[in-house]
Amino acid sequence: MDVTEIDHANLHIPADGVESAVAFYRDRLGLQIENRELYEAGEKPFFSVRLAPGAVLHLQPDEEFRTPSGDGFDHLAFRVDADIEDLKAELDEAGVELDRELEPLGATGVAPAVYVTDPFGYTLELKATRD
Repeated sequence: MDVTEIDHANLHIPADGVESAVAFYRDRLGLQIENRELYEAGEKPFFSVRLAPGAVLHLQPDEEFRTPSGDGFDHLAFRVDADIEDLKAELDEAGVELDRELEPLGATGVAPAVYVTDPFGYTLELKATRD
């Protein structure tokens, strides 16, 4: 098997969390929301956040949503095409609070990263480009 990249991840959110998701992922992080109209028309059980040309995050509203406890989920990590200082400045300007800052080992090696929490309790690692 030759896996080349992650295509998507599917996260459940509260049934009434669509507007909070759009406010965070689109308005604060600057990512594109896709297929919301299909979700609202009842044609899909989720809508998507475009992370990169070949990667999306499906957000599925769920009446039985429970905030992640950390028992089976820790975080999602995204590579970001920015240096760490620019990334931190962009998040600060958008009003996104940083949980922590590290230089973790990932698929492309060690690089600086910041961690943020979305409105539903999911931790996102935003890994900057290496200097």
